[in-house]
This record gives sequence, structure tokens and C-alpha cells, in this order.
Amino acid sequence: MSTVSSFPSDPDQPRDAAAHFAARLRFETDPSDVYTAQKQGDAVTLIDVRSDEAWRQGRIPGALHMPYAEMPERALAELDPAVPVVVYCWSPGCNAGHKGALALSTLGFTVREMIGGYEYWVRSGQPTEDDSGPLPPALPPPRPGGPSRAPPTPLSPGTAPRAAV
Repeated sequence: MSTVSSFPSDPDQPRDAAAHFAARLRFETDPSDVYTAQKQGDAVTLIDVRSDEAWRQGRIPGALHMPYAEMPERALAELDPAVPVVVYCWSPGCNAGHKGALALSTLGFTVREMIGGYEYWVRSGQPTEDDSGPLPPALPPPRPGGPSRAPPTPLSPGTAPRAAV
């Protein structure tokens, strides 16, 4: 039996699992929920913690650029502690979002990390921009009655750059 299908006999496992997943939902959000919050006009500060190079190549409209290493010097002067913050990095393989969330929570901010980062924002077909304005979508719109959209492999150049964190 594999580790996926076998669980040690533990009567507390369901309760512990519920606590684990509830805790994750307190501190994480996803691109779909962030986009919905933006469209509804929710008071949330969205922060891109990536490098200057990554920011210039593409970002989420409405995001503030604040690399995680600059947060201790900038956050208290530039952010309203009464407004919840969502941070994002490049992708699930990037931990700069974790570092930014840690820095902000240490400073007293209410913060969540957007899982999937910019990569999954793009893959979800949400709007992106750079210094020149809106970027074209990475994915074509779905055809009515057609197959579901699958993320392209690799992502289209210029829409979701793989940049240094």
C-alpha cells in the first residue's frame, strides 16, 4: 500500500485535517478569489513581491510593487494597516510570497498569499499589464461547447515571463 492510500490508525486525523485546511484558508487565497475581490471593489492591497525585472515584464493590474526585501523599510510608510494585504510572487515554486507575507505579518499587517502566483493568474486568463498597458491574454477565450481550456506549454512569450525573483 502506498503512503497516499494508507493512513496510520488515528482517530484524531479528521479533526487534525480540518484544522490544517482551515488554517491554510485563513492565510492563502487564489487568483480567482483575488480577481473576484477586485471586480467587487473589496478593500484589499495587492502586492507583487517579485524583482524589478519581473515587474516590468508583466503584473496584475492594481498591484503595488514592493519586493519582499524592501518591506521592512517601506510597508509602514506606504500601506494602511487597516486594509488586508494579498501578496504574490511568480509561481508555486517561488517562496518570495512567503517571505513577503512573513515580513508584513511581523509588522502587524493582516496578510494572505495568493497561491499559484502570477503564473496561475495568467493561466486563469485574468488581465495583466506592463508599463505600456494591458498585455494580450495568454490563453484564447474558450469556445462555446468546445473543449475546456488547458494551460499552454510553455506559456506564451511576453505574457507570463519567467523572470528572476
